[in-house]
Amino acid sequence: MHSKQIIALLAALPAAMACLGDDSGIPEATGTTSFDAPQRIGAGETFDGEMGRFDRGKPCSSGEGGEADTVFILEDGATLRNVVIGADQGEGVYCLGSCNIEMVWFEDVCEDAISIKGDGTANIIGGGAYSASDKVIQHNGCGTVNIENFYAKDYGKVYRSCGNCRGNCARTVNMKGVTAVNGGELMGINPNLGDKATYENNCFPKTECQAYEGCDKSNGACEPSKAGKC
Repeated sequence: MHSKQIIALLAALPAAMACLGDDSGIPEATGTTSFDAPQRIGAGETFDGEMGRFDRGKPCSSGEGGEADTVFILEDGATLRNVVIGADQGEGVYCLGSCNIEMVWFEDVCEDAISIKGDGTANIIGGGAYSASDKVIQHNGCGTVNIENFYAKDYGKVYRSCGNCRGNCARTVNMKGVTAVNGGELMGINPNLGDKATYENNCFPKTECQAYEGCDKSNGACEPSKAGKC
């Protein structure tokens, strides 16, 4: 093999190894449970769904939902793992502080799959989401979100730091080994507000990191605007 061919092969290896999100499809659910109200996981507690499907028993509506429309609410320090979130729900999972979301799959995202509402560190490891017309992970609280080996297909953005929250603050996102298919931005952050992003070994079709000029609604109505790549 010629030296140029060897160099080309070696150059291709990192890209081939980068896509670590599981693209084999959503695991087959072991059963379905429909909650009448959000299931709250207490501070420091762990809920292991053993790959069962969990939903709210009613289809996604076009209006913007809230906490009452979630499937799971994670208190500070809670862990949710081995769960399939079904299509019949509105708001997926809320994290009210630091939390761990491990091997959680979303069959059909409605508003957002995961909303980080509180301050702290959220770890999203493995799992994935399908059919998010806008965002998969919405970060409204202050702190850090670590996303590793996640899979997303048919999405607008995998991660978005809130562009116009009241009292908007600096946030950090660290994304590694994410596989994203047929979508737009892997992450959107607001550098003007102090947001920071690190990213490595991700596979994506378009933009890895989109910068926005974020704003604070407490100062009056406003909308963020794109501000180049980050």
